[in-house]
Amino acid sequence: MNLIQQAFQVPYSFDIIFTKNLFSTDNQAFNSFLNNFGDTRFQKKILFLIDNGVAENHLTLIESIKTYFSNNTNITLVDEILVMPGGEIVKNDSQYLDQTLLAINKYGIDRHSFVAAIGGGAFLDMVGYASTIAHRGVKHIRIATTVLSQNDSGVGVKNGINFLGKKNFLGTFSPPVAVFNDSTFLNSLSERDWRSGISEAVKVALIKDLQFFEWLEANANAMASRNMEVMQEQIFRSAALHTNHISSGDPFEMGSARPLDFGHWAAHKLEYLTNFEIRHGEAVAIGIALDSIYSQLLGLISQEEVNRIINLLKNLGFTLYHEKLGENDKLNLWDGLNEFREHLGGQLTITILEKLGKGREIHAVDFELMKQAVDELKKTI
Repeated sequence: MNLIQQAFQVPYSFDIIFTKNLFSTDNQAFNSFLNNFGDTRFQKKILFLIDNGVAENHLTLIESIKTYFSNNTNITLVDEILVMPGGEIVKNDSQYLDQTLLAINKYGIDRHSFVAAIGGGAFLDMVGYASTIAHRGVKHIRIATTVLSQNDSGVGVKNGINFLGKKNFLGTFSPPVAVFNDSTFLNSLSERDWRSGISEAVKVALIKDLQFFEWLEANANAMASRNMEVMQEQIFRSAALHTNHISSGDPFEMGSARPLDFGHWAAHKLEYLTNFEIRHGEAVAIGIALDSIYSQLLGLISQEEVNRIINLLKNLGFTLYHEKLGENDKLNLWDGLNEFREHLGGQLTITILEKLGKGREIHAVDFELMKQAVDELKKTI
């Protein structure tokens, strides 16, 4: 028998830049990154795609981008700036993926050039996926515009679209070359979108950092009242916890565990059951509450601790029950658990709470006990 065994490692690194008024000519953070990234011998291009909701709320954005690049001779801004829908529609309808790939081809975006996406988490997911399958990977830049994308999804390494009625069925692990979190974009968020992303901070605090959870409790009312300074601190601390976990653990999910998906097995299914009537972060808040109650029914955390979690989520403005959870004697929700396992493969692994600030992985779920948890959750509304 002949055998050639090959092994290699590829290091990844990228910066998450927190800034304000990114495309003001007084702010050279973006230009500085582009001018100094990669091989400076090549004339690089950049293609921008913008979430329609962002474009509508920032009417001068496109013109600001054009002005910003008008004096940069090192980077060629392509003629067209594409505007597409945000939210799950951009991940559900393949026409938007096709449009992105066609633009990458039309404007000659090669592997030394950039695709920059400005939008929320779902929009960044789709554009990132298109970028990583075009030419086996062109460089993508995320400019996150929502709380959720700035504190979680936008700072990670995942890209994807939905397919066959399953969330993120098609996707890649491919880090961006940079993430820019511009706090200016947060000002135009609706109340729902302002609130929605905070659930991801609650999630990571509950499984990673008790002190951060206590900080969230102390500052819930300030965040709900749109205190920007407090929100920016939450985003920075949450992003740091998310990225630290990714870099220290299993960034490309080679195993069967996804600790950062605490509360997500139910959330993903609930999004589909409601036809995406509820935001991802709203579904995550429900999923967190459900799995916290389940943890209490297993005897791992106390009723008092569950009450603290429920009260925090309510103080942030979340509604913690949806009628779809109990539909079909909860069998529709139960299907989501198997879909969650199938997405990663291998052994079923979900995270519940061992205590506040520490998660625990389990590999089996008692359906009758989970049904009871749903009933207990309904009592909180």
